[in-house]
Amino acid sequence: MAHEIVLSHEFVEFIPNELKERTLYISYTYCTVLHKCCCGCGREVVTPLSPAGWKLIFDGKTVSLYPSIGNWNLPCQSHYSITNNRVVWAPKWTQKQNANDRAREPRIKKQYKKG
Repeated sequence: MAHEIVLSHEFVEFIPNELKERTLYISYTYCTVLHKCCCGCGREVVTPLSPAGWKLIFDGKTVSLYPSIGNWNLPCQSHYSITNNRVVWAPKWTQKQNANDRAREPRIKKQYKKG
């Protein structure tokens, strides 16, 4: 998975039924970014945009998506970030790292709701 992958992006209202490889579909209407997993397994990856979730940066030419995408529920277990339309591969997380991250999510969402 260390090969370089450059993605394209499309701003859409509705996500198409058939997703193209290496394409990010961005729906501001539904605050969602969807793409096929960058490892090539073909699974769909959904990243909901929210102050407590993923953030999208569009610089007029490329997009970046933060934080990283850890596909822990997929067989591939791929982990990467998307910066300026490029996939940046990250190490797989241990079970302990996954558990810590999952335990942190409700606290972040609760903290955001208070704000």
